[in-house]
Amino acid sequence: MKMFPALEKEYSKDKRHVIDAIRYAHEIAYAPVIFEVSRLMVKFGIFELLADAKNGLTMDEVAEKTGLSRYAVQVLLESSLTIGTVLYIDERFVISKTGWFLLKDPGVSISMRFNHDVTYLGMHKMEEALLNGKPEGLKVFGEWKTIYEGLSSLPQEAQKSWLDFDHYFSDNSFDEALQIVFSYQPDSLLDVGGNTGRWALRCVEYNQDVNVTIMDLPQQIEMMKTNIHGKQGENRISGHNANLLDENDPFPKGFDAIWMSQFLDCFSEQEIVSILKRAAASMDEDSKLFIMETLWDRQSNDIAAFSLTQISLYFTVMANGNSKMYHSEDMTRCIEAAGLRVENIHDGLKSGHSILVCKKIKSIEN
Repeated sequence: MKMFPALEKEYSKDKRHVIDAIRYAHEIAYAPVIFEVSRLMVKFGIFELLADAKNGLTMDEVAEKTGLSRYAVQVLLESSLTIGTVLYIDERFVISKTGWFLLKDPGVSISMRFNHDVTYLGMHKMEEALLNGKPEGLKVFGEWKTIYEGLSSLPQEAQKSWLDFDHYFSDNSFDEALQIVFSYQPDSLLDVGGNTGRWALRCVEYNQDVNVTIMDLPQQIEMMKTNIHGKQGENRISGHNANLLDENDPFPKGFDAIWMSQFLDCFSEQEIVSILKRAAASMDEDSKLFIMETLWDRQSNDIAAFSLTQISLYFTVMANGNSKMYHSEDMTRCIEAAGLRVENIHDGLKSGHSILVCKKIKSIEN
């Protein structure tokens, strides 16, 4: 298993001293408490108050400004002090660098809300999900086979956090992705798993001639139609209902480009091969397939790789029970098994995305 050099260096040596390793082990043991304390420090506005107070605040001042009881403030601040998100200087509490990032970093904020609203309760069923190969944690919301079937019916808070998470990590890459895709000058584009149509809207805005068809579940197509209604280029966006897990459901033909963004990570390797085989069957010798994914081994730093490998467990427990954030070698193997080859890889897009540009293998074409 190969990784980018920065990751290989990080993960090939245990750099923690024994005392640090013990401390880290305890942090893992108390991780649910640390998460909830830190989330509430944000929600109750305590981090914000400390960030705005140049010389910090006393415990009583925090209680007065938040309206919380002194007891509530005391347990939160004492816990945060030992977590390392606040400091205690001259008998006053001051926000630390870590606390500041919990407060101000949009990626951290979105991930925290996603984990609280979407995954937290279900994660108690991780053991069952791993043993059964099913998203056992999803039962906290409903009796669906996958979260995608139930997305439109999730509680409002969970649905919003899911969409915010999905959009944040894809939208940041769209500007660069548009340049890459349209350098191939497609007139027609099939957006597979297009969700609410955000990429399609960006495409018709970017190129005044392109027509985009979104291929997705009927529930998602209805959400997409609602989202694009009245927006620029709406008349050049259409929907194609499909169950992508049905091996007998073919891809429509005649598209210059097929786009899959943060899509294949929603499926097992066997399912990916099935989907890509059907994509290949719809392509001609000039068609291109663009796969945009956050491949954990192709990240420039260990923070991104850490986040992605943790997100894999969301798929295990909540989404479908059998997919993950993939290593590039696994994804490439699936692509080749489907009769395609990777022509080029564009790394380093924002949010850690890579775009794999794929073409049909000639031997398969004939």
